[in-house]
Amino acid sequence: MTAALDTAARLFHGNEGLDPEAAARVIAPALDNTDDGELFLEYRESESISLDDGRIRAASFDTRRGFGLRAVLGEAAYFAHAGEISHDALSRAAETIRIAKSRELSVLAPGPAAARAPLYAGLNPLAEAPFAARAELLQQIDAFARAADPRVVQVMASIAGEWQVIEILRADGSRVADIRPLVRLNISVVLEQHGRRESGSHGFGGRTSYADVTGLEAWQSAVREAIRQAEVNLASIPAPAGEMPVVLGAGWPGILLHEAIGHGLEGDFNRKQTSAFAGLMGSRVASPGVTVVDDGTIPNRRGSLTIDDEGTPTSRTTLIEDGILVGFLQDRQNARLMNMRATGNGRRQSYAHAPMPRMTNTIMLGGAASPEDMIKSVKRGLYAVNFGGGQVDITSGKFVFSASEAYMIEDGRVTAPVKGATLIGNGPDALTKVEMIGNDMTLDPGIGTCGKNGQGVPVGVGQPTMKMSGLTVGGTAA
Repeated sequence: MTAALDTAARLFHGNEGLDPEAAARVIAPALDNTDDGELFLEYRESESISLDDGRIRAASFDTRRGFGLRAVLGEAAYFAHAGEISHDALSRAAETIRIAKSRELSVLAPGPAAARAPLYAGLNPLAEAPFAARAELLQQIDAFARAADPRVVQVMASIAGEWQVIEILRADGSRVADIRPLVRLNISVVLEQHGRRESGSHGFGGRTSYADVTGLEAWQSAVREAIRQAEVNLASIPAPAGEMPVVLGAGWPGILLHEAIGHGLEGDFNRKQTSAFAGLMGSRVASPGVTVVDDGTIPNRRGSLTIDDEGTPTSRTTLIEDGILVGFLQDRQNARLMNMRATGNGRRQSYAHAPMPRMTNTIMLGGAASPEDMIKSVKRGLYAVNFGGGQVDITSGKFVFSASEAYMIEDGRVTAPVKGATLIGNGPDALTKVEMIGNDMTLDPGIGTCGKNGQGVPVGVGQPTMKMSGLTVGGTAA
């Protein structure tokens, strides 16, 4: 963690900042007689550029720094934040919390375990090349897409990156830090044929350098994929409706797992008994063979961090093992109240937000079946390759997801592409309908952002191809 701490010291504890020893003295009264708490310092640079119809329509660059001070006592949390890092601002925040917090007697919990080596030390994508080079790339994408297919009538592309440095100070003076780069490229096209217009899109990225998304082969492949999806939509027919077998594709379709299952396994919902999984620890909640993990340690993935936003090292947490519920995702507060261990899933959107249990990279592990055998086993059903938006009710587990790319399966063969298909079901019930698990586990391309209680954080998903029986498909066919 030396490189990260050195960078944090330069950003937070220079002439205009506050040295760690002084900060520890200032926050001590706020964290005295509490169960837990921390000072979270953040510096973030971010940029984005977007193109539409051959012109740069928007470009932005933003720099932010600030702190969040939190004291935790039982189920209560006292939180103050400011968009500056100074002795006066921190003193005001600490005094506000000292006055507001309960007078109950408490003992400060031990701090998180020591962090491992940082995943991304020294990597700052925003410093790699001039801003103008990324604007020029978007122009190249537009020209390539139009040359690749004469049916292209509109091209939209955007590129975004950020560099975040965080440091966490505790009342005992201990310090941890992390450096977090993030990049993403998105491409959308509209094709017109015989008076019909349809769109296709593709995006990818991760906690890596811009070079990984701006390389010629990488962005040209993304353009071709966006065009392919638009071609599929041009040939699509209205989706049927009814209950039928569904084969989910590998990779990004894991977003259904994230929304319908993952949120229900977060510690706060289970502690408050508002999750459909509450009280089911140790029970069978899925078909045999279904194993789901949340892994924040995978290098370069969008949801991966060295430490979470409380300073706990991220980990690989098994949630469901061979169909049995064995774990929850925990921050420090909910883990303590539930007499469980913190799993490194305490996350926050920024210094202005308090942490809560959140997913990192949520993945269903692979099985032994081949995707071809799954398709052959279906008489009539749906093959859902990609998903768009979706909604889930945490308490009931009910979900609705729209498929952005799907096909009919008829007599064991993939046939016509369909448009307007939605999957309707209940998360815990859906897991029990898994009949076959593929041997092709794939991670998503690096585009996920998860929302919870008004906060958004980068996440990843992954799964193999998977066959489920008896899901309800909502369609538009007459």
